[in-house]
Amino acid sequence: MRIGILYALLAYIIWGVLPLYIKALQGIAPFEILLHRMVWSLVFLGLILAVRRHWGWLRQAWSSPRLLMGFVASALLLCGNWFLYIWAVSTNRVVDASLGYFINPLFSVLLGVVFLHERLRPGQWLAIAVATAGVAWLTFAAGQLPWIALALAATFGGYGLMRKTAALGTLEGLSLETLLLFPFAAGALAWMAHTGRADFPDASLGTQLLITMAGPVTAVPLLFFAAAARRIPLSLLGLLQYTGPTLQLLLGVWLWHEPFPADKQIGYAMIWVSLAMYAVEGIWAGRRRAPVTVPE
Repeated sequence: MRIGILYALLAYIIWGVLPLYIKALQGIAPFEILLHRMVWSLVFLGLILAVRRHWGWLRQAWSSPRLLMGFVASALLLCGNWFLYIWAVSTNRVVDASLGYFINPLFSVLLGVVFLHERLRPGQWLAIAVATAGVAWLTFAAGQLPWIALALAATFGGYGLMRKTAALGTLEGLSLETLLLFPFAAGALAWMAHTGRADFPDASLGTQLLITMAGPVTAVPLLFFAAAARRIPLSLLGLLQYTGPTLQLLLGVWLWHEPFPADKQIGYAMIWVSLAMYAVEGIWAGRRRAPVTVPE
């Protein structure tokens, strides 16, 4: 249990401080960062697979058109999520991006209801209603939908749904996704370099070294997360996941001084209340289902 909690916290802390890494790549366009992330992720994952000599799953993947099409869809959702997040951080919208990952768990619940026919208890519906009211308030206060947060929640929630029903594990699935994205990413980087549109060749040596670290920065927290999921209950994993967006919010407000006015705080508070309601309801329901042991 303790090592599982440690793995989960490491994963969420890395995701929480990811804006620091993206901010350090100033001077390189978000789209180019995305392309490098695809390429270097495959390189890093390929090294892991080579060390483990774990290639047998590739035969299963390539021989199943249905499985391949599923991973094409999940790869596109992951690509969209990565790009939007990189763009948001690069354009000083870290606070807006953090909201997407606060909303994501409840959005994933709704996807489960719609696509997996899961049933919700009244307390869970109430939590979702409060979160919806929070989004409605943010829309009213800003005069527009919080589209960055909603798009991040939608793409990551959709990605989670695709991976939940996929036949491959975390390492194999991410390797296949990056393998499918690699030809596009490598070709685009080659074209940008040939036409002089790439920022990487003119970047400092430190920035160039940093961008080659995109592989482990992407894969390591996912591997930590997968290890944690095997060791601790999903309810505890769900509670710990708010570490990431909380760190992102604190970085945006305290380090980069992004605006966080009172009207926005009200909307965020409503969403935090809904998350607390959902967590407490889940713990309460779990205790009611727990068997009562009678001492002999």
